[in-house]
Amino acid sequence: MIYHRYWERLTGLGIGYEGMLWRNALEQLKVEDLKYDTYVFVGFNMLSKVESALFSTLRDAQRALFYWDYDLYYTQAQDRKHEAATFIHQNLELFPSPLSPELFDTYRKPKKIHVISSSAESAQTYYLPDWLQSVASEKEQEQERDNAVVLCNEILLPSILHSIPSTVENVNITMGFPLAQTPVYGYVKALTELQTTGYQPQTERFFYSFVQPVLKHPYTLALSEKAESVNQQLTTGNRFYPTPQELKQDEFLSRVFTPCNEVHALCLYITEILKEVSTLYRKKEEADDVFNQLYREALFQSYITVNRLLSLIESGDLQIQVDMFKSLLNRILLALYIPFHGEPAIGLQIMGVLETRNLDFRNLLILSFNEGQFPKSGKDMSFIPSNLRKAFGMTTIDHRNAIYAYHFYRLIQRVENITLVYNTSSDGLNRGEWSRFLLQLLVEGTHNISREFLEAGRSLQSRKEICIEKTPEIISLLKDRYDIKKNPEACFSPSLFNGYLDCRMKFYYSYVARLKIPNEVSSEVDSVTFGNIFHYSAELLYGDLTRKGKIIGKEDLEKMLRNKVNIQNYVDAAFKKWFFRISSEKKPEYNGMQLINSKVIASYLLQLLRNDLQYAPFELVAMEQKVEEILVLETAAGMEVRIGGVIDRMDCKDGILRIVDYKTGGSPQTPVNVEQLFTPAEDRPNYIFQTFLYAAIMSRMQKLKVAPALLYIHRAASESYSPVVEMGEPRKPKISINDFSIYEEEFRERLQMLLEEIYDLQEPFTQTPYTEKCQYCNFKGICER
Repeated sequence: MIYHRYWERLTGLGIGYEGMLWRNALEQLKVEDLKYDTYVFVGFNMLSKVESALFSTLRDAQRALFYWDYDLYYTQAQDRKHEAATFIHQNLELFPSPLSPELFDTYRKPKKIHVISSSAESAQTYYLPDWLQSVASEKEQEQERDNAVVLCNEILLPSILHSIPSTVENVNITMGFPLAQTPVYGYVKALTELQTTGYQPQTERFFYSFVQPVLKHPYTLALSEKAESVNQQLTTGNRFYPTPQELKQDEFLSRVFTPCNEVHALCLYITEILKEVSTLYRKKEEADDVFNQLYREALFQSYITVNRLLSLIESGDLQIQVDMFKSLLNRILLALYIPFHGEPAIGLQIMGVLETRNLDFRNLLILSFNEGQFPKSGKDMSFIPSNLRKAFGMTTIDHRNAIYAYHFYRLIQRVENITLVYNTSSDGLNRGEWSRFLLQLLVEGTHNISREFLEAGRSLQSRKEICIEKTPEIISLLKDRYDIKKNPEACFSPSLFNGYLDCRMKFYYSYVARLKIPNEVSSEVDSVTFGNIFHYSAELLYGDLTRKGKIIGKEDLEKMLRNKVNIQNYVDAAFKKWFFRISSEKKPEYNGMQLINSKVIASYLLQLLRNDLQYAPFELVAMEQKVEEILVLETAAGMEVRIGGVIDRMDCKDGILRIVDYKTGGSPQTPVNVEQLFTPAEDRPNYIFQTFLYAAIMSRMQKLKVAPALLYIHRAASESYSPVVEMGEPRKPKISINDFSIYEEEFRERLQMLLEEIYDLQEPFTQTPYTEKCQYCNFKGICER
């Protein structure tokens, strides 16, 4: 019923699908009206019902000749019915060939068959130059057209094109290139994602994660002079929810970032942008470049596809929602292949499996000869169940396997040299299994088969350590940057010292070469930003507490603890400055994770107040106080450098000045002695080094006793918790450092030695031996760690 009604409707519209048109043509066929006396059919295998009926009609009229390509090896197999001959048997019986079967006994002739395993899919393409050289050495007069490379996985085509040696004069590609691997596919997908998932109609804002791929795409950069600067503005301002007005900074960007709320507008939007992109290729002069031609054709095919959908939508024949349109367009584009145009009679032949039909070669290289690639795996894209398909004589998976079997055995039956390469890795959908037909060759084949392994060209070696010697030029550069006579603002901060002690190479990359990672827009609150927000929130909170005086009493803290609304306001203000980067008048728009982080920071502020309640009353001396000191280096010709940084908080009680450094992560450590602070190790107490440096500076600036302290907010819930730094041997009583003067001289001597070591020509920049330090390093890619 469904079929008949569907057929009637299509007939009424004057259109039809492929099979319907063929059947209609056959039903109207009159043999006596045919133009030619004889029709020749060559190289068919599986015949559809229409083809079989056509052949029968012409055979009965004695106006047809049939030529089948096969081999007696599989058509006359004695022990079993060979799947490669599934359809050939029937074809030979119904439509006999005038050629003698003796002409088709070539498979048993001598052949050289090589099986090569590769550890990666892309690594197979690197074997191409070696293979070409090996087959060329067989016969000096070897012609390139006798060589063929068959790709079971079309994704390898770009790699193959780049692997062809310059000695190959001509190449003919007779396979389609997946449109999904061209820039236009990525651009269309980025645009559709931008207008669907990437836009919030309620807030009238885009998501930066969908804006960035569009702004950074080569097509946008080529058509918009402002695209790069817009992206920089969004990055600088951490604008992860930009408005269309922020993005529309030139004519092209105005077109790209105009929201489309329904299917027709979205379809029209894509076609208009593709028209703009086409102007780029009109300006191109390298018309002979194979990739340029390919991308131009891909752009044209994409435009045609979207334009057809637009026509269907405008006519009312296609009525779908935006999400369905996005999915449909993506499915269509994924199925498109761009044909290459070349001269088939000359050159090295590169083709897919189906393109090998009726062709013979002397030397054959088949890549990705894996199960799942040959034969192709995957479900039939049909709503008709397999049992119904089989009952009505439609194509089933058994037919598909038989077709692949015929393609393979027909292809190799006249080849002299066969090389089959398969991938052994089991990543993704690939299971690392060789094709079932390779297993057949090994078990049932009549030829000797050699097996080899494809390895990288270089032998496995231990990673070479990187070492950069300090040249006079590097020392001169360091002097220019940190000598306060030449650069008055220069300062050796705790992070700089810790960077050198953790890894000298990291110090070189950061402070000598000055390499930086690009800023990124992220809606996530990273650990650095989290710490900055907490520090600023605490500064605002204690700024209000000390508005009437420096002394903070228990009643002040208790009052603040009761006012949780105010505490949240401090956190909101800090988020505005350090995360959203908006003015104080605007309201922050939290998402789920940001709101959670906001509540965590508010709870940390409450914990800080409760901790201070145990310590009160005390005098708050300063918050976020910048401190510094000038040191003279003896080995650098009297060079003067500045050391210093920003102290989170200084408070005073009972004649002791506490240098407090807030920590929102990490764990407390107890150094054995001062030397441990300067000794590179996996667990070197770098936080304590920082607060010791501040304590050393403050000891010279005033007469009070100085106590370095590290307040780990997330661990300060215990009533007995004390942030004061302790020192001592493991499993022995620890000493609280309430008077830093005991350790100051030793610390300063060691600090002086460290500074002089940094400027020592004999101390190169080397990699840390503690690879745990490399885990979150920005430069681990350079070091190959």
